[in-house]
Amino acid sequence: MLELPEAINIAQQVSQYLQGKQVSHVLPPTKAHKFCWFSCAPEEYDTALSGSTIQYAEGFGIFVEVFFDNGKRLCFNDGVNVRLINQEEPNNYQLLIAFDDGTALVFTVAMYGSIILHDGDYDNEYYVKSKSAISPSSTQFEHYYRRLLENSKANLSAKAFLATEQRFPGIGNGVLQDILLAAHIHPKRKIGTFSKGEQDKLLSSITSVLQRMIDEGGRDTEKDIFGRAGGYGTKLSKNALASGCAQCGESIKKENYLGGTIYFCPACQVLPEKL
Repeated sequence: MLELPEAINIAQQVSQYLQGKQVSHVLPPTKAHKFCWFSCAPEEYDTALSGSTIQYAEGFGIFVEVFFDNGKRLCFNDGVNVRLINQEEPNNYQLLIAFDDGTALVFTVAMYGSIILHDGDYDNEYYVKSKSAISPSSTQFEHYYRRLLENSKANLSAKAFLATEQRFPGIGNGVLQDILLAAHIHPKRKIGTFSKGEQDKLLSSITSVLQRMIDEGGRDTEKDIFGRAGGYGTKLSKNALASGCAQCGESIKKENYLGGTIYFCPACQVLPEKL
């Protein structure tokens, strides 16, 4: 699933490798997907984009947005996989944008996702929050983080604080695992129990871990537009489960919590007996 490091990396790749490519035609889904959403009939994307040229892309929150020279924008979110191909057309996809040089950008959706064509007027709540979010690399992020921490309920868990209610768009159940390990904070730990030092450590971990993930091309659990895994080796994920904790060697634990899987090191991320 796209989270902030992958959104930024894919946008950078689109800007680098697709800038100047002219759209020859756009093909609608080979098979309808109940949980893939479009802004209009996907057959209309061909008329809107054919003949236009890609200018650049931006990544923010859980979205990648591609800008065309005719004023159109194509925005896709965290459930959408995108690949640049130069071979035979695949059998299954939710959208295919073919270019005049014989390459194509192919969009697929496994569980759910949206591929939205718009003119700059997309008013989806998640899009707006992602677009307007304060980046963890911004000098304003520390003030934003501390204000949120102060105004959030004390019994909110660390996972809920980071990954729910769009407090930090782009920080989801994937990237938060390594952030919390670096901060030595258990995902179920209540934020009201954090010391000042732990609050500072979590802030530092958010910014530093996300930056490493971005610098290394995204996480090794996700793929880029060429189908290559990201260069950042996750410390807590399905890929690292059998390897043990990278910090102490302890066996990694896996549990279901708040609608998703959490991984943690019971030695490095101690959970107080009283939650």
